[in-house]
Amino acid sequence: MTEASTDLGQELSWEQEVERTTAFWQRLGLPGLLDVHTHFLPPPVQAKVWEQFDNAGPKLGREWPIRYRGSVEERVAQLRALGVRRFSTLPYAHRPGIARYLNEWAAGFKRDVPESLWSATLYPEDDVAAYVADGIAAGVEIWKVHVQVGEFHLDDPALDPAWALLAEAGTPVVVHAGHAPVGNDFTGHASSARVLERHPGLAMVVAHMGAPDFTEFLDLADRYERVRLDTTMVFTDFELGDVHGGPPAYADKLLDRLDRQRDRLLLGTDFPTIPYPYVHQLESLERLGLGDDWLRAVCWHNAAALVGAGPEYPLDPGR
Repeated sequence: MTEASTDLGQELSWEQEVERTTAFWQRLGLPGLLDVHTHFLPPPVQAKVWEQFDNAGPKLGREWPIRYRGSVEERVAQLRALGVRRFSTLPYAHRPGIARYLNEWAAGFKRDVPESLWSATLYPEDDVAAYVADGIAAGVEIWKVHVQVGEFHLDDPALDPAWALLAEAGTPVVVHAGHAPVGNDFTGHASSARVLERHPGLAMVVAHMGAPDFTEFLDLADRYERVRLDTTMVFTDFELGDVHGGPPAYADKLLDRLDRQRDRLLLGTDFPTIPYPYVHQLESLERLGLGDDWLRAVCWHNAAALVGAGPEYPLDPGR
């Protein structure tokens, strides 16, 4: 583990954020960053989500001040200024009947922001196989499910036809199944393992590296070659309540596995609903001390291989 400056709780100016983030990827010889875990939602839905975080302090035992609260247009401009070349919208359905609405909005976002990853969600409901098939045919690039919010098991029988379609198509699906920040009866690695046993070709991306069950989800990546994990909020000072100004205590125990499985890790941040500057995620990865090649793989190469970097960027810069 190496030391690096971080800024949880420190107010950087916007100009400093851009300067520090740009310096990070330029030093690595990358054309920018590929972030597979960012969120854009219809404004009324986004407002409701942020309201939940604003009221989450007592529930989580800490405050969760959202750093990036601008309009959709302002947040897109912020990611572009930081050098994030591709980023997702990752809508997630919290009840039956809303997935189609969220997917239609995300399709419009893709038309307006062409470098974004065309994202969609699914939910265990009668027509899930139909709209997943339609999304695959239309060109959706990444899907998202959130069992903690949606309160369903990944191996709900209603989802099985959708998993089969996605496994055949090879389209990645970001799965928030870990217990963090607050677990419930539907979180944990067990239902992910059952889905993968039935659909071993599913390109599952484990959100937040499955926090706090890192080992169990890394084991799934060992077992299934198309499983990946994103770094969203992991190794930051804020993660799992570790706010004492240093790397979280669990990081040292994972270093060997993180190095060995470097090709399975993807940059994710949870922008905009994070309580610290975007660069803190990057510097938290850097201070793991796994080297520049590891950072290049996580922050660009792995996602470029999975979802594409766009025609204006070479697939393997900096190698």
